[in-house]
Amino acid sequence: MDDFKEKLIHLLHYPNISWNTVFQLLKKDPTLQSLYRLQTQPPHQISLFPPISHDISFASSSILPLHPDTIHERIRQYETNDITVITILDKEYPRYLKEIYQPPWALFAKGDISLLEKEPKLAVVGSRQATQYGRNAIRLIFPELIDNGVLIVSGLANGIDTLAHEYAMKNGGKTIAVIAGGLYHIYPKENMGLAIEMMQTQLILSEYPPDSKPLRWHFPARNRIISGLSNGTFIIEAKRKSGSLITANYAVNEGREVFSLPGSIFNPYSIGANELIQQGAKLVTNAKDILEEIR
Repeated sequence: MDDFKEKLIHLLHYPNISWNTVFQLLKKDPTLQSLYRLQTQPPHQISLFPPISHDISFASSSILPLHPDTIHERIRQYETNDITVITILDKEYPRYLKEIYQPPWALFAKGDISLLEKEPKLAVVGSRQATQYGRNAIRLIFPELIDNGVLIVSGLANGIDTLAHEYAMKNGGKTIAVIAGGLYHIYPKENMGLAIEMMQTQLILSEYPPDSKPLRWHFPARNRIISGLSNGTFIIEAKRKSGSLITANYAVNEGREVFSLPGSIFNPYSIGANELIQQGAKLVTNAKDILEEIR
């Protein structure tokens, strides 16, 4: 691993560091040569150069909590645990993801990273309280999508996300999960078995170092990666105020296709999906409705 890549990964281990702070630091020092102020301080107090933004979480301290040797050892352990770190400058970094607003500086990946190159990709997200209608829709639509080589991207959440990953694999397809928090802190715990299976045969991604515990703001932030990896986003059951609609909005803003499963006007979990159709999302009743747009 080259010196710059290791320094960038080190920077990402700083607690609560924001995307914008990393951006400002790279603008000031594109090679991160000034990252450490190697003075006569104890090893655990090697300081970062003075804060150059008003980012509160960063400016509150100028001390990196981890010595470079500690980070180097962690990265070595990542390799031992088959975790790959792909930075935005690496050739393996997904090209569609580079096009989004605030693309992640790095992806911590476990599983088959060749799936990042597979096209087309379809993000599938929806309610955490999936109904039998949503399950039946996935059972109906997925086989033809998989037969046509569509890779399914979702977020490993309960409900529709879980069903999307499971039915992709049941039909012999490929799937990627983008999680909140790090790879050592799978959430929800009920999906630990699914996560382990996907780490062995599919792919799980996070923009956070593996030791990061999932925080509330990680969940909406990861939605931009789910949509950003994908040619289109398919919403299956969503309330009026739903994280799935955040994912759809990201897709719209990036000029990607948005698909929605129509639902009963009496089902609160279909209100958001139906409103998306009113706003211009493509109504989906079968796989061909999606395939003709993303192939």
